[in-house]
Amino acid sequence: MSFRTETPPQHTGNDTGASPYPRSAPSDPSAAHVHQAQVRVDATADAGPIARIWESIGYDEFNWTYTSTGRTLLQTFGEMTERGYHVRPHYVFCSGSGFGIPHWGNGNVYHEDAEGNISYDFTMVDQAYDAIVEAGHHVLVELAFTPRDLLPDHADELTVVPSPTVYSPYEAGQWAYPPRDYGRWGDLVAAHAQHCLDRYGADEVDTWLWELWNEPDISYWRGTPQEFYDLYSVTARAVRRVLPQAKVGGPAVTGAGVEFMRGFLQHTRAQSDPLDFVSFHTKGSAFTPWRAYGHTGAEAAERQNPSANKMIFEVQRLLRVIGEFPEYHGLPAIVDECDAGVPAHYSFYDNGNFAFQNTEYFPVFQAKLMKKLLDLNALEEVQVAEATSWSFYFEGERYFEGTRAFLTAGGIEKPLLNAYRMLAHLGQRRLAATSDAAVSVAEIDHASGASMPEEVDALATATEDGQVALLVWRHTDDQYATDEVQTEVSIAVDGLSGTGYTLRHWRIDADHSNAHTRWNELGSPQLLSDDQLATIKARQGLEELEPPQQITTAEGTFATTVTLPLPSVSLLVLEPNS
Repeated sequence: MSFRTETPPQHTGNDTGASPYPRSAPSDPSAAHVHQAQVRVDATADAGPIARIWESIGYDEFNWTYTSTGRTLLQTFGEMTERGYHVRPHYVFCSGSGFGIPHWGNGNVYHEDAEGNISYDFTMVDQAYDAIVEAGHHVLVELAFTPRDLLPDHADELTVVPSPTVYSPYEAGQWAYPPRDYGRWGDLVAAHAQHCLDRYGADEVDTWLWELWNEPDISYWRGTPQEFYDLYSVTARAVRRVLPQAKVGGPAVTGAGVEFMRGFLQHTRAQSDPLDFVSFHTKGSAFTPWRAYGHTGAEAAERQNPSANKMIFEVQRLLRVIGEFPEYHGLPAIVDECDAGVPAHYSFYDNGNFAFQNTEYFPVFQAKLMKKLLDLNALEEVQVAEATSWSFYFEGERYFEGTRAFLTAGGIEKPLLNAYRMLAHLGQRRLAATSDAAVSVAEIDHASGASMPEEVDALATATEDGQVALLVWRHTDDQYATDEVQTEVSIAVDGLSGTGYTLRHWRIDADHSNAHTRWNELGSPQLLSDDQLATIKARQGLEELEPPQQITTAEGTFATTVTLPLPSVSLLVLEPNS
């Protein structure tokens, strides 16, 4: 999420926090395809516990957490995890009526009367946090933004003309000003922490993460960096005053926030502030323009795409900033907005390039990205512990609007959700797996700003009872790339301890696990009959490419061949027969 202009300035250079990457990856119809690949897994080569970095989501619309649809989606994610996801909603301290719209929400906690007496109202906070906890998840508490009654006098400099789309200067961005009284802010944070402790208990609340603000290196923060750093000192100590075991951190900067991050860490070190994690964001694209104001549903004037290389570059660069501080090497890095594109609430009706958010391209990109971040962990001193998808759902959408969401209208699941179902099947231990057609994060030429070319890569895991799971995909950072030829992938799994297994094979591609394809087959209607809605929903979940097979391994080796269209991802699971 970003509070930016329609066409943010192009960043250039390296040392100032800017990125060498273009704002998006171009399409290249002449790019080479991969038509043969060999994937090999060694079931005896334990690469250690796998960090389930994907088990985190977040979103702007705080008040949609506790709608019927929001609760159902949270429960769906609850079925994919044993430990629960971290869930990070924006705007908990913003003032408002509880009415949520895209890119806006409010918890309406803090109030002062005419005499300056303070009162707190946790009505909406309780509804939101209850929905998260009851679904088996844990809150990543984003302590933001400034309540209306805590605005400084100079917030009046931000003025707008009220209109049907802008309520007042407060909703338009006054909430981004530093609070006028840091003491009262600290009391608000402490009261919030105490209320959560009283309502959910120490065992639950100790699993939460407590983070100050969001993207303070851009216009989400209308103060100076030092004012933010000082507010962090107040905030962290206020949380710890109530919750001595709380995990507190920040600063949740954008991918370009290098200098802001460095200054923040210098401050926390100098002040001996509590710091239990370091957070930042990355986005794979920012299409130009975000909104084209063209014909309804028109194709994009210029074909643009997400860049996985850009995301890896930004994550690696910020990990290395943390690495400049030896005392922080052991802290987890929380990439609590880790998304292929920005902003979440724009759709392909705004810019045709956002169409990827409806299609099979997006889940395959996400599976690839999670594996590349795990590979990056093997190279860096500081480790990514979570990579949050800034995706939830949007009220009032058309069918397949094209926003960054797990659901579209009618509660239909988009293909993206099936990537998380696949990831949920992975075991607790990572296995050594190689592909001769993979792009290695260690070999990416970041200086060129190039996008990631087509590849076939794989991620393999095992469970304690001997189950082996293998994700294998074909993808390129070009949503417009097509190929009539499927890639033949030879797969060999060596070192299996059993002799008999049940093989299950799930697939996400244009024809499988893809409600969007079903909708297109019906003519892309915006008025669905009950039968049409049922037809689409019958094919929205994770689908098997073929029926389960009984296999016998030869000398501990299983070999098979799969064919992959572009783009696609397969999940093969070998379940040992008892």
